[in-house]
Amino acid sequence: MKKIQYLNVFIISFLILSCSQSEPIALEDIITNPSVENLINHSQEFQQNIYSYEDGIHAAIGFGIANSYLIEGKEFNIIIDATDSIFQAKKVLTEFKKINSNPIAAIIYTHNHGDHTLGAQYFADQQEETPLVIAHDLTAASVEKIFGILNPIISRRSSKMFGTALPEEDVINVGIGPYLSVGKSAPGYLKPNVTFQDRLNLNIAGIEFEFFHAPGETDDQIFVWLPEYSALFPGDNVYKTFPNLYTIRGTSHRDVNAWINSLDRMIDLNPAKVFPSHTQPFFNDEVKKNLTIYRDGIQFVHDQTIRLMNQGMHPEEIIERIKLPKAVGSSPYLQEFYGTVRWSVKSIFNGYLGWFSGNISELDPTPTSKKAKHIADLAGGNDALFQKLEEAVDQEEMQWALELSDLLLALEYRPKDVKELRAISAQFIGNLSSNPNKRNYFLSEAQILMGKQSDQNIIPPESSMLDQIPIDMFFDVLRVNLDPNKIDSDEKINVCFNFSSGITKSIIIRNQIAQITNHLLQNCSINVKSDDLLFKEVLAGIKNPLMEIANGNLIVDQDVKFLQLLMSFRP
Repeated sequence: MKKIQYLNVFIISFLILSCSQSEPIALEDIITNPSVENLINHSQEFQQNIYSYEDGIHAAIGFGIANSYLIEGKEFNIIIDATDSIFQAKKVLTEFKKINSNPIAAIIYTHNHGDHTLGAQYFADQQEETPLVIAHDLTAASVEKIFGILNPIISRRSSKMFGTALPEEDVINVGIGPYLSVGKSAPGYLKPNVTFQDRLNLNIAGIEFEFFHAPGETDDQIFVWLPEYSALFPGDNVYKTFPNLYTIRGTSHRDVNAWINSLDRMIDLNPAKVFPSHTQPFFNDEVKKNLTIYRDGIQFVHDQTIRLMNQGMHPEEIIERIKLPKAVGSSPYLQEFYGTVRWSVKSIFNGYLGWFSGNISELDPTPTSKKAKHIADLAGGNDALFQKLEEAVDQEEMQWALELSDLLLALEYRPKDVKELRAISAQFIGNLSSNPNKRNYFLSEAQILMGKQSDQNIIPPESSMLDQIPIDMFFDVLRVNLDPNKIDSDEKINVCFNFSSGITKSIIIRNQIAQITNHLLQNCSINVKSDDLLFKEVLAGIKNPLMEIANGNLIVDQDVKFLQLLMSFRP
C-alpha cells in the first residue's frame, strides 16, 4: 500500500530552453560581468579548511554554510554552532578530533537557524555523556515554528534562495557560505537543555563563558564572550556582507533597532578577536572598525527609511532615495552578497506600518485577472500584449518581461510560450546578479519553468529527533492543514487522543475549522490511543497509520472514519 502522503508536511528541510527570440546567457558571458566576478572572488571567504588560532580556538569554515568552532578546554572541548547537517558534522568532527579528541562538554547554538543546529545530534552521539546544549530561551520555539506550520513554504523558498536543486556549476556561493547541505542526511537537531533570557555566565572546562541575548538576525540570537581571551562570537549579527535585514525565503519582522543595540554591546566589550558564524574571523584594529561600520550601515538604512516614511513616501520611492554613504558603502563588510538595501527598506517599512503603502489604489486593488484583461485591451488585445513580451525579451528588458508574463499567465494566454519567455527572463537576470540570494532564486525559477528541476531528495527526520519536538507542534500543523473542501460545512467531529505520556488532546471539527484543545471531550466521535513518538512518526510519514492500526500499536475505535478524516489534512 502506498504511504499516505498528506502526513509528510512535517518532513524537514532547511532550513535546499530555448526560444526563437533569445538564447540563455552563456557561462563564459557570466564571468566577464564585473559584479559577478566580485561574487566569484567572494568565495575565497569560504575555502574549506580548519583554521587554528591562539587560545585553542579552531574554525571549520566551508563545511556547509555556517562556521563551526572548536574551543579546547581542560579535558573537554566546546562546540559553537553545529553545522547544517549530520553529513557536514561528521566531516567537521573528524577534523576536530585530529586536533583534540577529548569529549564535548557543551554545544552552543548562537541561534535557531538550521545551518547552526542540524548537525548537533552527530556531535552528541559520538560519546556516552550527553553534552550541555546551550541556547536562548526562544530558540526551541523558533526551531519548532520552522519545523511546524511554516515548513512547506519555507522549505520551498529556502531551496530556491540557496539553489539546492540547481546544477552544481550554477551555484557560485550563497553569500555567507559555499552551499547548503540539504538532502545529504537526516537533520540532527538537539533540543537545548540549558537556556537563559538575558545573560548567563558559566565555567565550562575551565573557561569562563559569558552569554548575552543579542536580538538581530533572529530574536533568539546570542553572542558568546570569552573575557580571558578577549574573543567574541557574534553569531549571525555580523558577517562579511550586507546583513540580511530581510530574507527573501521569508521571515517575520527583524528588529533593526535591536540589531544595532546588540552590535553596540559587542563594541563596548572592546574585543581583540571576532569569530563570526559566517565568513572569516577578524582581529585587533579591524575589530572596532568593522563592527562600527556595520552598525552604522544598518542605522543609516533604518533611520533614513523612517525619515522618508514620515514624509509620506511610498516604499518604492524610498528605495530610490536611499544609498549608503560612500565611506560606509565601500566597506567590504557591506557589499550586497546576502542582504540588500532595497529589500531592507521594504522590510523596515512593513515592520513599522504593515503592508499598506498608503496609496489608496493599493488597498483593495483590481484582481490580477481583471487587471490583466484591462491592460491587454489597452495594448490592443492578448496577441498584442504577447508581442510586447517578446519585444521586452528581445530588448533585454527582462524585469519588464517578467511583469508582462504575470499578466499573460493570469489571462491563461499561450501559457507554454509565456513560460518559456519568462524562464529566459529569469535566467538572464539571475545569471547577471551578484547577489546570490537573488541569483539562485531566479535561476531556480527558470529551471522550474523549463521543467528541468527535479524534486528535492528530502530525507525524513530520525525518530530520535522527533522525540525532542513537543507533540503540540504536530497538532498545530494539523490545524492549519485542514482542507475545508474535504469537510462539509455542517459537519461536526470530535476526535479524542490519549497518549502514553499522559498528555491528552482533542480535535474539534466544526464550521470547517479544527480547534485543538488540551483536554478530553465527553462526547468523542473517535477515540485514539497511542505512544507519543509513534503518533509523531505517523504524522511525519515514517510509519503507515493503517499498518500501525492493524498491528495494534495505534488503537482507534473508528479506524475507517479516522483514516478518512486524516485525509482531510493536506498542506
